[in-house]
Amino acid sequence: MRTLVVGDIHGGVRALTQVLDQVGPKPGDTFIFLGDYVDGWSENAETVSFLIQFAESHHCVLLRGNHDELCYNYLTKGEANPMWLHHGGGSTQKSYALLSVSERQRHVQFFESLVNYHIDTEDRLYVHAGFTSLQGPQHEYYPNMVYWDRTLWEMACALNPGMDPEEKFYPPRLKLFKEIYIGHTPVTRMGEEVPIQRANVWNVDTGAAFKGRLSVIDVETKEVWQSEPVYRLYPVENGRN
Repeated sequence: MRTLVVGDIHGGVRALTQVLDQVGPKPGDTFIFLGDYVDGWSENAETVSFLIQFAESHHCVLLRGNHDELCYNYLTKGEANPMWLHHGGGSTQKSYALLSVSERQRHVQFFESLVNYHIDTEDRLYVHAGFTSLQGPQHEYYPNMVYWDRTLWEMACALNPGMDPEEKFYPPRLKLFKEIYIGHTPVTRMGEEVPIQRANVWNVDTGAAFKGRLSVIDVETKEVWQSEPVYRLYPVENGRN
């Protein structure tokens, strides 16, 4: 009966299958995927196809990331702005060019089924990026903030590590949940290689889109499993470097 959080994948399905083999999925496990399934390595459509199949036989919560929204907009409206193409969208375009119309429609349905956040029975929040509302992600004025916002993580990192949550100026957003699990901002930018905690926020994005690994963390035990650095699994590609 484990709750297992999976970081940002970014088209690296080889890393995903590798790390899941280490985890060894068991009956009763819940897998919470933090989003950003596409835009990076070459196997973007393949990653989504794997997740569709995996969710048919495992209990999964699939969150929406900002790159998933951008991919959805491309598939449904043909939107392909230069910034998206530069930040991994080009590899997604190439990947989806190989799919049939019916397969693309199935993927559209997958993106439409994603959720913006999840709160479990232990009052833990799972969200791709963060939230700005002092009442929680349920009350976000702009719903897409939850997969774009970086201020929650920046705030957690800026706190004095010894600051008591009962102090007057402790950030009220952090008091809303027992723990918060996010992706979106690679910890490799801070020189870290494994999921890290700041205040009660756990960042599970370990840079799989770049030179890092894909990580899975057990929320109860904090045991971590990792793929090898993803670029080694795609030796002739550059990812989002």
